[in-house]
Amino acid sequence: MIVWILFLAAILLFLALDLGVFNKTPHIISSKEAGKWTAIWVTLSFLFSGVIYWLYGNNYISNPDGLKPAAASIKFITGYLIELSLSVDNIFVIAIIFSSFKIPRKYQHRVLFWGILGAIVFRGLMIYFGVLLINKFSWTTYIFGIFLIYTAMRMLFTSEDEKFEPKKSFVYKTLRKIMPITSHIDEEHFFVKRRHITAATPLFVALVIIEVMDVIFALDSVPAILAITNDPFLVFSSNIFAILGLRSMYFFLANMLEKFAHLEYSLIAILTFVGLKMLLHDFIEIPEWVSLAFIAISLLAGIIVSIKLGKEEVAEENS
Repeated sequence: MIVWILFLAAILLFLALDLGVFNKTPHIISSKEAGKWTAIWVTLSFLFSGVIYWLYGNNYISNPDGLKPAAASIKFITGYLIELSLSVDNIFVIAIIFSSFKIPRKYQHRVLFWGILGAIVFRGLMIYFGVLLINKFSWTTYIFGIFLIYTAMRMLFTSEDEKFEPKKSFVYKTLRKIMPITSHIDEEHFFVKRRHITAATPLFVALVIIEVMDVIFALDSVPAILAITNDPFLVFSSNIFAILGLRSMYFFLANMLEKFAHLEYSLIAILTFVGLKMLLHDFIEIPEWVSLAFIAISLLAGIIVSIKLGKEEVAEENS
């Protein structure tokens, strides 16, 4: 429990510094600044795999699966890459939400900050119950596996025209019934007073929709990482590092999301792979390095193909 407490305390400390020091004054986060923070979070994540090796090597944390230090580190990195890759879809949706509600760029960080704080709580709960289900009812592994493959097939065959429209969503319609909503943005405030009525600003509406969408995305990502390991600390820590890096990644990729349009096929391949791994775990034992290699190669291939095809499309438009 000491390791868990220290880990959670470190997260809360950083979040406090983030809002109270690094981003105390609302400002437009440049691609350069976002790129720097993205590099920092990716580096910290990979360095933390060394901490994982140390923790499991010295038995400083509960090890329900009896993992060796090297295996625990590989599972952490694999889980982190899965979460990171599945976050790309989340970034696309966040961009649509901000655009729909016309959230100024300098206030987007505040919305994402509170969104990620909520995501940490919801992910923690989902991971807890997910691990509980798998440990108590082993057959739920097959349900998760089928669900992941279904998600992959849905992504493959869904038309590009079927885009998410925040203002037509169930969440937005429900919010309008519950509370007054104003279209006026009052700096970074989530609520404003208008004629003795407290109304929610577009920032709050965007926050709630982002929060709900994250829970929906977690229905894919949590089972995906449970295909790699049932160890609660590895699942939670890899999730948290991916979530904490999501904000900087969003601002880094926000202006070039179209360049990674073909990355979706990498996500389909990864979801299908982990889904099959869950379904066949009683018959085929896939080494951890194979899982890590497949996920890394899928991501790399998706990035390279997206960039190459993007350049060809630009050349065709200019010709």
